[in-house]
This record gives sequence, C-alpha cells and structure tokens, in this order.
Amino acid sequence: MSNHQLHRRDFLYQSLLAGACALGAGRLAAEERQLPVLGQGKFRYRPVAGWGVLDEKTPVKNCSAMVVDAQGRIYLLTDHLTNNVIVYDKDGKLLNKWGTRFPGAHGLEIVKEEGREVLFITDLNLHRVFKTTLDGEILLELAYPKSTGKYASEKEYRPAWTLHLPDGDFFVLDGYGKDYILRYNRAGKLLHYFGGPEGGIAHWGPHGGVIDSRGSGEPELVIAMSDQQTIKRLTLEGKLIEEISLPGSNPRMIQIVGEHMFVPHLADNWPKDRESKGYISVLDRDYKIVSNIGGTAPRYVDGKLQPMLQQGGFFRHPHDLVVAADGAIYVPQFASGNTYPVKLEPEV
Repeated sequence: MSNHQLHRRDFLYQSLLAGACALGAGRLAAEERQLPVLGQGKFRYRPVAGWGVLDEKTPVKNCSAMVVDAQGRIYLLTDHLTNNVIVYDKDGKLLNKWGTRFPGAHGLEIVKEEGREVLFITDLNLHRVFKTTLDGEILLELAYPKSTGKYASEKEYRPAWTLHLPDGDFFVLDGYGKDYILRYNRAGKLLHYFGGPEGGIAHWGPHGGVIDSRGSGEPELVIAMSDQQTIKRLTLEGKLIEEISLPGSNPRMIQIVGEHMFVPHLADNWPKDRESKGYISVLDRDYKIVSNIGGTAPRYVDGKLQPMLQQGGFFRHPHDLVVAADGAIYVPQFASGNTYPVKLEPEV
C-alpha cells in the first residue's frame, strides 16, 4: 500500500472518530463500508462510525477507562471536569453523566458487593482511590499509604488502577508513582505491599491488569507493564511466575474473555515516539498473540515474538477496553485530541 493510500485511510478513520455523527445515515453507511476489517483470524472487527460522539454539553478530555454494568450500561471515565463519568447505552446514546472533582481521573473498575455494583476510580492528581456508587456518591476515599514508609509525601503516590478479588480485597497499582502494588481489604485497610524497585518492578510499569482465576490453582495477578513492553504474572504475594515479552507494544490494561486476553496498547513505540499509535492484541491461554486489531499480524520465529506495529491508522492511543457480552469492543483513548471512545463489532 502506498503512503498516499495510508494517509488517506488515516484521514478517513479519524474523520469518522471525530465527526461521524454529523453525516447522514446513507453517507455514514457508505463511509463505514470503506473501512477495512481490523484484526486477523477469528478476531476480526469492523468499526461502528460515530458511536458515542456527543455534543459540546458533554465534552471529554483524556478518555482513560470504561466498564459495563449488569444492565449493559457503559461507563466512560474522562478527566474533563464538566463530566468525569459518562454513561452510554450500547448504541452510544447518553444515559447519564456526573462528576466534577477528578482532575486526574485514570483507572475505573466495577465490582459487585453486598448485592450492588460499585465503582473504583483512581486519580493521579489527587493521589487517591475512590469507591463510589454508580451515580457518583463517594463511599470510600483512600489517601496515600503513609504507613509503608515508602513515600515522603502524597505527591509520590499516583495510583493507576485497582484489581479486585471476590472476597472484597483489592490491589492498587501505583504505576505512575513508586511502582508498588498494595493489597487492601474491603474496608480499605492496608494488608500487604510488594514491588517497587527493590521488588523487581521497574518504573512506568504496573499500569493495569487483571486477576486470573481460570486455572485450578491459586489466582494470579497479571500485570500490564506499559513502558516495559511486557506482561508480568505474579502470585498474590508478589512472587514472579513469568514475564512475557511483547516487543512493539505498550500494554495498559487486560480483560479476560473466556480463554483469551484482550490487551490495549497505547502505541507501538511509546515513549520514544509520542506520535506513534496503538492497537489491541488478543492472547490465547498460553500467552501467544493470535490477533492484533489495528496492528500487524503476529509473527513468531523459533517461538520468539517479532516486533509488532500499529497498522492502518485507525487507533490513536488505546488506554483500556470493554469486551461486551455480545462481543463488541469499546475503546477509550488517551491523549487523542479529546475524541470520544470507539466501538468495534465482530466481523461475521
């Protein structure tokens, strides 16, 4: 494909992201048909033009995270102080919005406890973790873990995400601060911590991840190590099980869907090239990549994964994702020109 064709494709993708809702239905369908299918093998997707694009009354800045509740409502976290949380239906229509106090809104998780669902929000600028109801009432607020003796002040603590166990315990990943992983009980009491430089967790590392309970043994922490271009498998006490190299990646979060993991990458050469763009990887049960959605096809030589690249220009900087029950993927993007999330539907 020529450079001219690549630039034209990139322009078309971004036009759809930024302003597709202004097109008439016939024009929109025609534009969508011009978009190639993204991904390889069984994991191939087609973009849904204009999904989730709202008006100036509901702006976004950095779109950092998304979750879906038991009723299928989709929650977007943004650091725009007009509306930190935007609630969509599956068609991208606005259902609700709230929040004006999270300037560093970053990580978002949804957890069921005591018969109701709650949200966990991390804020990089406030150096805190918040638990809220689905409509924004704050139930718990956690400041920096002073008792560890690892922090001179709260400014050194910049929590990226939370990961949750069924019993209510949860882990906080200090991926923008000092790279510790801290375990709390449901009431917010610090139980244990590990990692940091002395624990083998490099800086700009533990950004997001998942607790993997698919095996017959104890659950594992699977951590997206962002700028390290790796995924780490750890015991719940922090012992390293395995490190998986993902050259040409920048993994930010992980979602398990059946026997596969979906991993959004901020870019293929971040932070060396801040203009580089990202994609989404699908990994099988053995941590082998079977598809790169918006990226080059995975290639292994003598069992070693070769460097991957973004391809086609559809994504800017994927930061999280939600794979819904119907197989659709919703992707919020960070540092992407105040653009709304995008939706991909499985190619049938």
